[in-house]
Amino acid sequence: MIIKTLIRNGEYYDSVKLMTVSKKISEKEGIDNAAVLMGTDLNKDVLKRTGLLSPEAENASPDDLIISVRGSNEAVVDKAISQVDTLLNQRRDGDEESDYRPKSFDSALKIMPDMNFCIISVPGRYARREAMKALQNGLHVLLFSDNVTLDEEIKLKKYAMENNLLLMGPDCGTAMINNVPLGFANKVRKGNIGIVGAAGTGMQEVMSLIHKQGAGISQAIGTGGRDLSAEVGGITMLQGLSALKEDDDTEIIVIISKPPAPGIAEKILDYVTNIKKPTVVNFIGGDPERIAKAGAVPAFTLEEAALKAVSISKGIENREIDGLISEEEMKKLARQEAILLNEDQKYIRGLYSGGTLCYESMLVLKDFVGDVHSNTPLNKKMKLSDAYKSVEHTCIDLGDDAFTVGRAHPMIDTALREEMFETEAQNPEVAVILLDIVIGYGTHPNPAEVFAKKIKKYKDAALQQGRHLIVISSVCGTEEDPQNLLSQQKILRKAGAIVMPSNAAAARLAGMIVSNKK
Repeated sequence: MIIKTLIRNGEYYDSVKLMTVSKKISEKEGIDNAAVLMGTDLNKDVLKRTGLLSPEAENASPDDLIISVRGSNEAVVDKAISQVDTLLNQRRDGDEESDYRPKSFDSALKIMPDMNFCIISVPGRYARREAMKALQNGLHVLLFSDNVTLDEEIKLKKYAMENNLLLMGPDCGTAMINNVPLGFANKVRKGNIGIVGAAGTGMQEVMSLIHKQGAGISQAIGTGGRDLSAEVGGITMLQGLSALKEDDDTEIIVIISKPPAPGIAEKILDYVTNIKKPTVVNFIGGDPERIAKAGAVPAFTLEEAALKAVSISKGIENREIDGLISEEEMKKLARQEAILLNEDQKYIRGLYSGGTLCYESMLVLKDFVGDVHSNTPLNKKMKLSDAYKSVEHTCIDLGDDAFTVGRAHPMIDTALREEMFETEAQNPEVAVILLDIVIGYGTHPNPAEVFAKKIKKYKDAALQQGRHLIVISSVCGTEEDPQNLLSQQKILRKAGAIVMPSNAAAARLAGMIVSNKK
């Protein structure tokens, strides 16, 4: 095997495009592995772990394009590298040569002078400039970009608020305005439940569960994950609540967030007391008594928030909320699985593409195994020193900013999560691996199939070694999504995974299994 590396200074490409090209080059005959990516520290770490890091790549800057290919001989590698440019410049399926694609914000504005909304997805260091340009032209903004500084976020949001505009983000992955999905979103029916959330996958989970229960969504307004920090002050959350309060199509409001900064939680709940519409609040892990005191309906999990909103929507507000799977059924399944584990298998490892889903799982698991280690832990004392090395019970948020500099989000690019799954699956102390599979617009076209291959391979390998590897998953999405919920669930089950009806249910089952083993 030989490795060749080519560095192109100052040549930038979108991370999704680079992911696609890397995959196509890797699949060519005689090629063992290939990576086409920007020279960020994270990407260099990926090259190092996959044996593709050369001295030239190590010296590349974040603005440089790295092409690194390993193959059976020099001719094969040279041929593969020569095909990179063709793939980089290849148009997407369905693109027409005659289509005019604006190359700048200004040219887009000229051909669409009446537009009032802009989605921005550029590297974080350029995002503030582009977002401010859109705001100054009177446009509402969904700022998908991450790695935007806190000071930049505050300046952008204050400008938007002062000019009666909405800035959703930065790092806002999900929204649905007037039934139009933005960013990562699922196809759900239109209804009377409005959502405002500082949690992208949390919103997707609640929207999808509401849809599955026969209700629908009016609006879903994302705020970005830092909006409820003390520094930002809940600017977009308050704007979103105000909009839903006045929206005739919204009859029930759902608020979703990790626990806000103490003073900001009070600020939000004080505002909620003046909203006459029924409001369900899921500050994941927040104080239910304080929420109830504000006249709102508290929810512990995303599943519970969805079910309570549906109950109100259907006029059965006082009905006791049951989970999507009975406690008795879950206990029975937990006992059946726990008895198959050997004495060394004792740990849960969660690998998440959704940050809110990771957070919710850790909160659920806490009742069974105590605090869980993570790169984004509930308890700061449990923060991993190395996000690639699990310790005891561990849940990793692979959508965290540290994993996405110069790299596509894990809902799009599954490679890093696949690599970590392989590591955990071969660890003799691992009892359960938790996976969230998020489908819908903007995500991987078939994530279940990707992980099904890994699940079957490593469950079979574990069995040969005298281990019973348990993989528990939930699929966030609907049957109307492009990937189809039922199809994704079927693929996972066929590979040997246990598929639960919600993320919270998946975490509860994992906790029960480990508790039963004790």
